[in-house]
Amino acid sequence: EMQERIAGLLSSQQCKLLNVSTFHSLGMRMLREEANEVGLKKKFSIFDAGDSGKILHEIIGSSGKDALFRAQQRISLWKNALLSPEQALDAAENEWEKQMALVYASYQDTLLAYQAVDFDDLILQPVKLCQNHPEVLDKWRNRIRYMLVDEYQDTNTAQYTLVKLLVGVMGQFTAVGDDDQSIYAWRGAKPENMALLKQDFHNLKVVKLEQNYRSTSRILKAANAVIENNPHIFDKKLWSDKGHGESIRVITCLNDDDEAERV
Repeated sequence: EMQERIAGLLSSQQCKLLNVSTFHSLGMRMLREEANEVGLKKKFSIFDAGDSGKILHEIIGSSGKDALFRAQQRISLWKNALLSPEQALDAAENEWEKQMALVYASYQDTLLAYQAVDFDDLILQPVKLCQNHPEVLDKWRNRIRYMLVDEYQDTNTAQYTLVKLLVGVMGQFTAVGDDDQSIYAWRGAKPENMALLKQDFHNLKVVKLEQNYRSTSRILKAANAVIENNPHIFDKKLWSDKGHGESIRVITCLNDDDEAERV
């Protein structure tokens, strides 16, 4: 959708100068070009959750969906936090986490044997690549002259580290985000990454987008009342020119299905 919008705003020649991608597709592009540096063939495979689950099923020997899901989530969170199997073992807080760290090690060995990566590796491996190969980092910094990152409140440690590496000391980038809209902490997102921007980039300029174009004033006031006790990284005062709006009704629903029907 972003590519289509940009195509409507710029000439085809200007569009060629832009790369619009997710973090994962950018990471994949980097790994395809630099595969040799991380011990992969250029035509490595990318395993989805189903493929990863099959490998973990063989390692764990459990057919229980809950056990596999917990293992996948634990390994994913470790990868998003940039922890290797060895570091995960050192950081393990209980016997289950120690076992999962050993499973993580076997899982990574199996991926390498298959010449494959999972989705989390598409961020983790480019970070390691940039950290361990300065010449590769310089190449990608020169290629990505300016970066704009949307939905910044949903970045995890690995994604934030990749941004820091690619923008370097020049810090030529824009981060767009709202810490009050962070909903992905369960999969490793860290809205506090927005606070780290102040710490890591001393020339940071904060531009507050406080006008709301969707809602009436009454809706904004109600929403602010709900979230006013949340810790806020950047204080803001939302306003709207759409008038006061209708009164808000509170509806009690029988269950999830009933709620969905009402909505």
